[in-house]
Amino acid sequence: MPCGVEKAGLPEYNKIPMTKDHPKIRCVIYDCDGVLFDSLDANRWFYSFLCRATGRNPLTEEELEYGHTHTVHEAIRHIFRDDRELEEKALEVFSGMNPGESISRMRLEPHLISTLEALKTKGILRAISTSRSTNMDRLLREFSLEPLFDLVVTARDVSNPKPHPESIEKILRAFSLRKEEVLFVGDSETDGGAARSAGVKFVAYRNPGIQADAYIEDHRDLLPLL
Repeated sequence: MPCGVEKAGLPEYNKIPMTKDHPKIRCVIYDCDGVLFDSLDANRWFYSFLCRATGRNPLTEEELEYGHTHTVHEAIRHIFRDDRELEEKALEVFSGMNPGESISRMRLEPHLISTLEALKTKGILRAISTSRSTNMDRLLREFSLEPLFDLVVTARDVSNPKPHPESIEKILRAFSLRKEEVLFVGDSETDGGAARSAGVKFVAYRNPGIQADAYIEDHRDLLPLL
């Protein structure tokens, strides 16, 4: 399936239906890894380091994909699922790691900042719902993103991480939003599942292989959808 904005405009399937009775979008919620940041190499380095430090076999692509879309504790539990002793060792290594090593390997996605600034100018709230449980504050500071987001909900802020809808529902309550007033931008089925469970529209970023209400290849493609 093709994605993004065509020269002649948005493809029909890429337009989120808006009727005269449909409320205006007041908030865009973003996933973090793979959406705000190209963090695949950072995650590959991080989980490969844990494997080496514990003497485990090298990280597999399946394990990397899992780790990229789940909390760090879920990922460690999955990667070291066959050896409880190694899992505990990995958690110990993780607790002593310098977060800067991983953050330095992350890259902002193209046109993210200009899109966030455009949303802010339009008066649209910007929030983050992420499976990250640590270092989110530092990550936003390092890339000067703090002024561009109104609320950040990490896995540490909820009892049930994505794909459970709790993080999205928390954002809805914080801003007294109706689900019809919100878009969620993510890149994985974990994100899509959370959006569907919460009853909000889901926009898939650079992943046409998952169920979504719209697909975008560039952050700027989001603006015509609003």
